[in-house]
Amino acid sequence: MTTNTVSQGRTKKNAFAPLIVDVALPLGAYYLCKDALGMSTFAALAWSSVVPAVRTVWSAAVERKINALAGLILAVNTVGLLLGFVSGDPRLMLIKDSAVSSTVGIGILVSVALGKPMMTEGMKPFLVKGEAAKEAAWERLMAGSPSFRRSERLFSLVWGVVLLGECVVRIVGAYTLPVDTMVWLGTVIMIGAMALGFVVGGALGAGPMLGQLAAELNVADAKVPALAVAR
Repeated sequence: MTTNTVSQGRTKKNAFAPLIVDVALPLGAYYLCKDALGMSTFAALAWSSVVPAVRTVWSAAVERKINALAGLILAVNTVGLLLGFVSGDPRLMLIKDSAVSSTVGIGILVSVALGKPMMTEGMKPFLVKGEAAKEAAWERLMAGSPSFRRSERLFSLVWGVVLLGECVVRIVGAYTLPVDTMVWLGTVIMIGAMALGFVVGGALGAGPMLGQLAAELNVADAKVPALAVAR
């Protein structure tokens, strides 16, 4: 009992590790440098790019694969750094975050087209919750359930479309509305887009996947007594 609990705890920790290292750490480093240490946006982006840059190079050189999350965060930071050279146009600076959103959105859509939905790495830990039985059920469904894979792709597809849509709305607003209005409206648009992504992505992707995981676990549980009787 104790061994299983410890094992599940380690599994859950390992499941969240990529999300923490590739996303949370660079994001936290950005806000630490910018808000706590008083660095400029350019300097904060540069320092927060160190971890994803190292992770991307390490994965490519040692593991012979591209770390999607680390690569995407690095790309987003690079776009921010390039836009940091642009100054003097307040409306252009307002759509700076739109460029970041569009970069993320395009990266997600490309990953779906390549058959490796990028949002899966962030979604899976919340569905599996570090439980070995759910992990095994996930692998079985990924290998043999077209509907499960379709829901997986839909989840990332929704987020890619939502982020690109947010980008378009921000750009239109930046050049049609007063600058003072867009300063606060940009945040509202971002929050609305995130809420839309969670609701629609949950309804079309994560929700159906969670249901299929539960059904697969029930099937697996039903097979155990049947095998015992057969023996």
